Amino acid sequence: MYFSSKLQIPLKLVPVETQQVTFSRTDTEKFFRTLNKRINSYFKENKLPKTGNWKLYTKAIIMFSLFVVPLVLILTVSMPQWALLLLTIVIGIGMAGVGMNVMHDANHESFSSKKWVNKLMGSSIYILAGNVYNWKVQHNVLHHTYTNVPGLDEDIEAGRIIRFSKHAKWFKIHRFQKYYAFILYGLLTINWAITTDFKQMHSYLKRKLSYGKFPNPKKEWTVLIITKIIYYFTWLVLPILVLDIAWWKVLIGFFVMHYTAGIILSVVFQLAHVVPNTEMPLPDKDGKLQHTWAIHQFYTTSNFAPKNKFISWYTGGLNHQVEHHVFPHISHIHYGKISKIVKQTAKEFKLPYNEYKTTRKAILEHYRQLKELGKKPNYSM
Repeated sequence: MYFSSKLQIPLKLVPVETQQVTFSRTDTEKFFRTLNKRINSYFKENKLPKTGNWKLYTKAIIMFSLFVVPLVLILTVSMPQWALLLLTIVIGIGMAGVGMNVMHDANHESFSSKKWVNKLMGSSIYILAGNVYNWKVQHNVLHHTYTNVPGLDEDIEAGRIIRFSKHAKWFKIHRFQKYYAFILYGLLTINWAITTDFKQMHSYLKRKLSYGKFPNPKKEWTVLIITKIIYYFTWLVLPILVLDIAWWKVLIGFFVMHYTAGIILSVVFQLAHVVPNTEMPLPDKDGKLQHTWAIHQFYTTSNFAPKNKFISWYTGGLNHQVEHHVFPHISHIHYGKISKIVKQTAKEFKLPYNEYKTTRKAILEHYRQLKELGKKPNYSM
């Protein structure tokens, strides 16, 4: 199975059901051609590269500093327990910041115009407990192609514990998901560190999924195992055995760091896709989705707090999910500017442009969505 690394639209996908899922190729009004032309003109007229610039590189230094400096202080400076706990929270904030601002852009090939820089910065996922191959398949291929399509977009799959879609099977426990979902969100990255990467790699390699050329399975397994060993040694073994820090302090710090990063990353994603104004469409009996790939993104994605400069800065522009999904190879530092073009063009073509004015409103709407999906479906309707 081969996926274009430029368009991020699969030439063919054969999921577990062996049904080929495709997008409509009918865009009679030529919406995406018009939008793409306008975006290209914006960059050409302003003589701007679509990748990052000094603003992004400066922010990368800040995010890495938030991640590393507190750790150095914990290991070298004697301080009270409350201060240590506070610093582990800061590490988690920096961890999420590196993921959203550096790793994310780099693995979309938009951090820099130089491939080696993107590869290097994309590898920062290893210090976040993740894996490049798995992330590119789950995010770049499955999520960005089949956004919010149940059974294909794994980002809206949470097993039996949380019901994100009306198409998912309902269990009695879902009645309470409005209470416990936010608590579980914090486990995202710690799951990466312990189990998720191993399960994903086994599944993706078996299904021959890839972002670009299919890799050597032995190489990928070797990279996964070695990077995990280094990760566990750095964060757990080294502090306990070498630096003689009490094991319980290390485990608490490790958990708090991951929990902080996990809840930030999870909530940012949920506000963009699991809210009442986004759709979760199913293909028809022939495996065909209703809209073209580009138009599909407008129905399944939502922005939040688009004018909040701090939110835009810290989340790496992930509050501008509409722009990101339609133009994933454009660095997030440009989303604020191009959003005006995207919004106006969508309006002209009578397409939805989903957004919530504030983060608070988006969180409340996500909570409302969890509440609705937690109710027992009326199958007789």
